[in-house]
Amino acid sequence: MFYGAMKLSLGSLLKVTFRPWVEGLENIPKEGPAILASNHLSFSDSFFFPAMLDRKVTFIAKSEYFTSPGIKGKLTAAFFKGVGQLPVDRSGGRGAGDAAVRSGIEVLERGELFGIYPEGTRSPDGRLYRGKPGGLARIALVTGAPVIPVAMIDTEKIQPPGKVLPKLMRPGIRIGKPLDFSRYQGMENDRFILRSVTDEVMYEIMKLSGQEYVDIYATAAKRQMAEAAKAEAARAKAEARAKTGAEADTPDEKDGRPGG
Repeated sequence: MFYGAMKLSLGSLLKVTFRPWVEGLENIPKEGPAILASNHLSFSDSFFFPAMLDRKVTFIAKSEYFTSPGIKGKLTAAFFKGVGQLPVDRSGGRGAGDAAVRSGIEVLERGELFGIYPEGTRSPDGRLYRGKPGGLARIALVTGAPVIPVAMIDTEKIQPPGKVLPKLMRPGIRIGKPLDFSRYQGMENDRFILRSVTDEVMYEIMKLSGQEYVDIYATAAKRQMAEAAKAEAARAKAEARAKTGAEADTPDEKDGRPGG
């Protein structure tokens, strides 16, 4: 009931304010389980997409959203529960991945829709990154649920990192045809099959979104970008020091003495 109330209030606000467009709604089954595999451009993806669906869709979210202290923490937890998010501790490596898989399986066994971002994190630059096979493919093969590729369009432009106020513009959603991987059912422990299933889904997402595909994980890309930014900052700092030292050693133009 809380989900319905949140969907009515928040969903209506998003529709009226941003007027998102959507293609392929007919590909979402009217009933029964399905996995909605989407690219991930913005924090708002988990709000815009469910707002456009008649059925409830459940995503997983990091547990910090549900465990923060104080009144603000309780309100945040209530909000995320209200919009259909499940808490998963992502700090435990393989254990965290197993918890996410179990959560997805439970949602699908109830005959509901489960949303997942195969990239594992938001794209740092708007490109589409390699999908992680441990979650999406395992859940699909264990449950036999169809995988529906989804492309979020321009959501990263509405509220870029560091911006507080969102930009009023129309985001889009393209929903592809369901993918059937029942031929691989029972092979969820075969890493080559998991990789193949994941790559097929990512290819469909790429076709829908029109994004440039990068064959590395987004987490690795973020790490590389952070290291590059750190190196650039160190280089700029060294150049500034060198320039300051050179200016200190330049003779004073008036008396020829070293300037200070």
